[in-house]
Amino acid sequence: MPLYEYSCKTCDNRFELLRPMSLATQSAPCPNCSSTANRALSVFASFSIGSNGMSAPISGQGGCACSSGGTCGCAN
Repeated sequence: MPLYEYSCKTCDNRFELLRPMSLATQSAPCPNCSSTANRALSVFASFSIGSNGMSAPISGQGGCACSSGGTCGCAN
């Protein structure tokens, strides 16, 4: 089951919840105040150790794919 992140507007609590994908779009009760919490956008960063021994981000070159000749659906 995927781990989803939720945000409660009533008490500003952010929490994670394991739920089946079939419930992904449904709100969830806040464990702090029992109000309805909506799913939040989860973000994360990935790093690796580069050849020079320093940490380096694992990602593209940043920006949207259009800047490197790809397409992303943004309006340029």
